[in-house]
Amino acid sequence: MRIETIGDATLYLGDCLEILPTLPKVDAVITDPPYGIGEAAGNNSSRSKLAIAKDFGDARWDDAPIPHDAMQAIIAAGKAAIVFGGNYYRMEPSSCWLVWDKCNGTNDFADCELAWTNLTTAVRRLQYRWHGMLRDGKEARGDHPTQKPIGVMKWCIEQCHGAQTILDPFMGSGTTGVACANLGRKFIGIEIEPKYFEIACERIDNAYRQQRMFP
Repeated sequence: MRIETIGDATLYLGDCLEILPTLPKVDAVITDPPYGIGEAAGNNSSRSKLAIAKDFGDARWDDAPIPHDAMQAIIAAGKAAIVFGGNYYRMEPSSCWLVWDKCNGTNDFADCELAWTNLTTAVRRLQYRWHGMLRDGKEARGDHPTQKPIGVMKWCIEQCHGAQTILDPFMGSGTTGVACANLGRKFIGIEIEPKYFEIACERIDNAYRQQRMFP
């Protein structure tokens, strides 16, 4: 296991199921775990006709979903929880699902992504374009095959009113951590893949550098 501290972010390289029991309970778990639908190398090659799909290498990280008992332990790590892809899991009934409307305008991609929550408010929807040349926020993408926009993760954090410490046990390329840096929240991130851990460290460090340059 490796630990990096960057600003108010503490980042762990390792297996979240081994690291979680060593951490205190946080205000909110906000994460995008593997869905178990095979969203790995080469699967996005036919999705877009506007640009050549990036090759992320031979990956099998999404061949199976997270086991139910492990998912329950992840949810229990926070007072609030937001889990993208919760519709692929056996979750408790919820009054508040978060709906990310991707404004795709194409049949090659899903129109929306769903996040299960244990929040007690009503369903919420965000329209945020993430495909093609006209992406909202002009955000760069391509660091991870299922990378989420910073704007979407900031919106998720804001749904957890009062949450100051956010945990993402499937950190990937660190988007949730960047969103936390931008919003002044503390962040704990865990990533098992060294390549993505390094990318996350760099992105989160850059986010804090920008905060210092433009307070």
